[in-house]
Amino acid sequence: MTAAPSELAVTPDLFRRALAVHASGVVVITAQHEGRPSGLTATSFSSVSLEPPLVSFYVDRSSTTWPSLRAADHFAVNVLAHDQAELASRFASRGVDRFAEPTRWRPGPLGAPLLQDVSAHLVCLPYETAEVGDHILVVGLVVDADLRGPGRPLLYHQGRFGRFLAHPES
Repeated sequence: MTAAPSELAVTPDLFRRALAVHASGVVVITAQHEGRPSGLTATSFSSVSLEPPLVSFYVDRSSTTWPSLRAADHFAVNVLAHDQAELASRFASRGVDRFAEPTRWRPGPLGAPLLQDVSAHLVCLPYETAEVGDHILVVGLVVDADLRGPGRPLLYHQGRFGRFLAHPES
């Protein structure tokens, strides 16, 4: 008799601790539906394909923000800069108006909120979603990109936000 795959899996606590040693970039996903902006912080952002230009992120199935993001006809990926840890925390918090002061934003070319002072904006059309474990994989087709500068990224590592320091060149 063979064990079921779930019986072979590590515990959620061990898995969480192991993944904590992997640094990841930080983005805020924003959208507008029925005139109301919504957004959330994601550290699971990734490029998927160059042809066509696709990106992805994961959102927890229990997210209270996901229903409004899912209902929107497009979304924006705001790539956070090294000095935007407070903004990342704000969009990761529950029970707060994420778009109130001190958040600075403007409507993008299709209406999705674009956060100010970020490293880049990617405006995306929904391309595909899939339920994967306790999360939803969201894939977007990039229809507009705006690079704000080559600044340093905000990173997430060991449960904290931090900054990237380049290794000195030899």
